Amino acid sequence: MAPKPGMPSSRLADAIGAARLATGAVGGVADLAQALHLAILGHVPAPVGRPLALATSLVYRSVRGVAGLAGGGVEHALARLQPLLGERSGWAGRDAVLAALNGVLGDQLARDHNPLAISMQFRRHGQPLAWAASGAQAAPPGGRIVVLVHGLCMNDLQWQRNGHDHGALLERERGYTAVCLHYNTGRHISENGGDFARQLETLLAQWPVPVQELVIVGHSMGGLVARSACHYGAQAGHGWPDRLSKMVFLGSPHHGAPLERGGNWVHLLTELTPYTAPFTRLAKLRSAGITDLRHGSLLDDDWAGRDRFSHGHAPPAFLPLSDSVACYAVAATIGKNPGQLSGRLAGDGLVPVDSALGRHADPGRTLAIPAARQATVYGVNHMELLDSPEVARHLLDWL
Repeated sequence: MAPKPGMPSSRLADAIGAARLATGAVGGVADLAQALHLAILGHVPAPVGRPLALATSLVYRSVRGVAGLAGGGVEHALARLQPLLGERSGWAGRDAVLAALNGVLGDQLARDHNPLAISMQFRRHGQPLAWAASGAQAAPPGGRIVVLVHGLCMNDLQWQRNGHDHGALLERERGYTAVCLHYNTGRHISENGGDFARQLETLLAQWPVPVQELVIVGHSMGGLVARSACHYGAQAGHGWPDRLSKMVFLGSPHHGAPLERGGNWVHLLTELTPYTAPFTRLAKLRSAGITDLRHGSLLDDDWAGRDRFSHGHAPPAFLPLSDSVACYAVAATIGKNPGQLSGRLAGDGLVPVDSALGRHADPGRTLAIPAARQATVYGVNHMELLDSPEVARHLLDWL
């Protein structure tokens, strides 16, 4: 029986997950080739084109069938080889590769119950919180918790960059216990937000000492997941929002990211002719999490029952910040100073300054973050927010 997402990583799970991806890739290529082939045959006179189209469909159906049978055979064979493959999988770079794969295809991996799909959990130093699952771990240092939420295509271990870790700094200098959220960034932000809210409720209920304060630091998409969690936690009547004192957003695209909007134009352009239309499927491979970044969608209602690749929808619902939580925002710009054109146009390379600070052309959609709780760092790109000394100083000042 194939391992399910969330089980301990094993060589068997990795191999089966890879086999499923390969089988799916063969099917996807067959679909693409068939669509292109049929588009060409559509311009052949019917008496000739119709039989050819039927024969073409039969051929590609056979290819997909053979791929499915082969994939099932590979899974069966791998299951029999489990004793040789071993239980644990710890190859170098595994977490980073899986995080990137989940960021791009994570929604599909979750739907297919692929063993490579990441299941949400709290971790410290790359390991699950054992006491949170079984009550067996020793008590943490204290009742002040900072939860760090990573961004798209990333994992919890990547909070450590070039020898610096914001969580470790806050533990050492401010007495927090740092806990990292590890999650599948390819799922909808609202799905992760709802799950994050429920897991925070469980975390605080199982914390071995009374929780006095909860702080969340979110990088990029992580800040949006945190905002979504606040909404769903309050909606469910959870207790953890009453403990939440502060949230810090590091380069979070509150009003969307131009890169995803550019990606959405790719599939629209490929749909202009019948010969390029099949390649729209390639442009649509990007995950639900990525398309949510187009405008910063935080709620289920923003995508439920809609074509997430369409340009015709109204902007997502505006979700204001909680009045009871002190919110802070850091924006980065690759420009060396406020007047440099590259910084004004590109922000940190992924997120514009205005989006990171919650500013919007419509005042009614601007996040209420006081100027004293905003900061812009110069000569810093999106990833360098994780180890910027200036960002670290702001965190110490604010927390």
